[in-house]
Amino acid sequence: MTATTLESNVATDTGTALRFITCGSVDDGKSTLIGRLLVDSKTVLQDQLAGVQRGGETDLALLTDGLSAEREQGITIDVAYRYFSTARRKFIIGDAPGHEQYTRNMVTAVSSADAAVVLVDATKLAWAAEVSDGEVVKRELLPQTRRHTLLANLLRVQSIVFAVNKLDAIDDAELAFERIGTALTAFADAAGVQVAAIVPISALKGWNVATRQAEWAGYEGPSLLELLEDLPVTAQDEAVPFAFPVQWVEKFSSSSDTSQGRRVFWGRVASGHVEPGQRVTVLPSNQTATVAQVLSHTRQPKSVHAGHSAGIILDRELDVSRGDWLLAPEAFEPVREITATVAWLDDEPLVAGRVYWALQGHRWVKAKVARIVDRLNITTLDAEPADRLEANAIGDVVLALQQPLAVLPFAQSRALGSLVLVDTATHKTTAAVLVRPASATA
Repeated sequence: MTATTLESNVATDTGTALRFITCGSVDDGKSTLIGRLLVDSKTVLQDQLAGVQRGGETDLALLTDGLSAEREQGITIDVAYRYFSTARRKFIIGDAPGHEQYTRNMVTAVSSADAAVVLVDATKLAWAAEVSDGEVVKRELLPQTRRHTLLANLLRVQSIVFAVNKLDAIDDAELAFERIGTALTAFADAAGVQVAAIVPISALKGWNVATRQAEWAGYEGPSLLELLEDLPVTAQDEAVPFAFPVQWVEKFSSSSDTSQGRRVFWGRVASGHVEPGQRVTVLPSNQTATVAQVLSHTRQPKSVHAGHSAGIILDRELDVSRGDWLLAPEAFEPVREITATVAWLDDEPLVAGRVYWALQGHRWVKAKVARIVDRLNITTLDAEPADRLEANAIGDVVLALQQPLAVLPFAQSRALGSLVLVDTATHKTTAAVLVRPASATA
C-alpha cells in the first residue's frame, strides 16, 4: 500500500515552521512517537536521555510527559509542546491527551495546528489480524480515534495523517495495516475528511518514523517525518476583509514619539491587511476613522497582514478600548443570533436556556442557548435530534447574543468564525464554537 497523498492545490511551504499535534486514543503511543522524533532528529541531549531510563530501557514517552502526575500515572494530561528541526524544516509539536475527560485540552491544541497526526494502536483492534474464515468482520475504530479526527476536521486542520502504530507487535503486519487502512479510509470518506496519508509505524522501534523501513507492512511510501516535511502550513485569512481585535491600548505622552501623543491600538490582524489611509469602523460604537499610521511589532511603520501583530494609530481620537474591533467599513454585518457547531467540553450538559459568556477575540458578550438543533453520532456520523449535549459531544445550536458580533462562517475565516463559551459562575471554558452559515440548519 502506498501513501494516500492530499492533492496539492495549496503550495507547500517548507520554509515555515509546521505546527502539528499528535492525537488519538489513550496509550496509542503519542508521547512515545514524539520522543522518537526528538531522539532521531538529534534534539535530545545525552543527559536528558539518561534521565528517562527505566529498568535499563529508554522510556521515550517521559520526554514529553513533563507533569509529575503524568509520570506517576503514565498518561498525558495537559498538552506538552516541543520543538525540533531537520535540515529541511522546523517543527512545533503538541502532544494532546487521549483521555476523553481531557478532550478540552486537545481542542485547545488542535485549534492552532497546521496538521494532526492521529495515532491508531493496531493491537487494540482485534479484527485487524484475526482469521475470519471468509466471514465479514465488523471493523470499528476506537471512539477517541473517530472523535479526535472529527474535531481536527471541524477545526479546519489542513492536513490529517493517520499513523497506524505498534504493527511490530502483530504477526501479519501487512494484513493488519491493509484492514486498518481500509477502515480508516471508509470512515474518512463517510465523514468528509480529506486524509493526507496513512502510514504504518513503530514508534518504539523507530520504523517508518524518521527513516523508511523498506517493504515493511506492504508499505512503499515515505516515512512519517518525510511526509511532515512536505505538508503545507495553514494560509492566513488574507482574502477576507480587514478585521482587527484590539488587545491593548497604549497612550504616549511624549510629543517626540512617532505617534505624536495619540493612542496606539495593539493586537494581531485577524484577516486582510491594514495600511495608512484605510478607512475603518469601530465595533460596537460604529464610529469611523482613517488609519494614520501602522506599526509592526518592532514599532517600524509598515503595512501589516493577517496573522501578524500591529499597532494602529487613527487620524482622530475615538472611544476604543480592549475588546473592540476595527473592521473594514460595510464589509461585515454584525449579528445578534448565530447558528454554530459546538464541541461541548464541560461535565455539566448543555441545555437550551442557559446563558454563558461568549468570547470572540478579546470581546466578551452574554450568549443564551436559544435551542439545540441536533447532535452528531460519532459512530454512525448521523445528525440526531437532541435536547442536551453531554460532555465531549458535538452538535449544532442557535445562540442569541446580548450584543452584536461581526462573524463569518468558520469555513471562510478561522478568526471571525470561532468563539468560546465560558461558564458565568465557574469561569470554566465550556465549548468551542464554530459559526455556520445562517441558513445551515434553518
